[in-house]
Amino acid sequence: MDKMSRTAGSGEPKDSDSFCKVVCGAPSIYLDFARSKLDPKFGVAAQNCYKVPKGAFTGEISPAMIKDCGVNWVILGHSERRHVFGESDELIGQKTAHALESGLGVIACIGEKLDEREGGITEKVVFSQTKFIADNVKDWSKVVLAYEPVWAIGTGKTASPQQAQEVHEKLREWLKSNVSEAVANSVRIIYGGSVTGGTCKELASQKDVDGFLVGGASLKPEFIDIINAKA
Repeated sequence: MDKMSRTAGSGEPKDSDSFCKVVCGAPSIYLDFARSKLDPKFGVAAQNCYKVPKGAFTGEISPAMIKDCGVNWVILGHSERRHVFGESDELIGQKTAHALESGLGVIACIGEKLDEREGGITEKVVFSQTKFIADNVKDWSKVVLAYEPVWAIGTGKTASPQQAQEVHEKLREWLKSNVSEAVANSVRIIYGGSVTGGTCKELASQKDVDGFLVGGASLKPEFIDIINAKA
């Protein structure tokens, strides 16, 4: 709960009114507030949802509830959901399917832990995570992939631009081979992991980095610099 907002941005902006799509990921109890206060040009996302529309699932939130707040996006598979709350790849795939079927756009998170990177299995991990998501997607125009190396989230460490580009490029190659060339070319792949105003420009210059999933920096004035990183 240290980050009250987790915000995604993608596109090629010149200013905050331009092509860049900005989506504010708010905690569930503030979704209605965020939607009512933010300019309509900004999107709002829930930070999680469940895999079914209703039932005895105390404390969970459904896509239907999210839509009742006027919200059209949801973040799924974030590393804290995976590694703190124990969500499996299978569950995240099921959530993705239900969210998309319910009309939400999905920001689907993938990423390796430090020991996995050091063990040389980054590609194996992110490809496996992506497959469970891809198997549950029919319309890729409603999906944004967010690559977040777990070792770089909230640690102050950031993957180098070259490390980020390498994984993003490999993800596109995987999508080309396992989904379609059209999807590989069109899907937005954004980077997350201690993105700041100081690191965003070089990261944004990478060919396959389409935007960012931003944590703490989204609550600071430097967030404007991140939005405009591709300007």
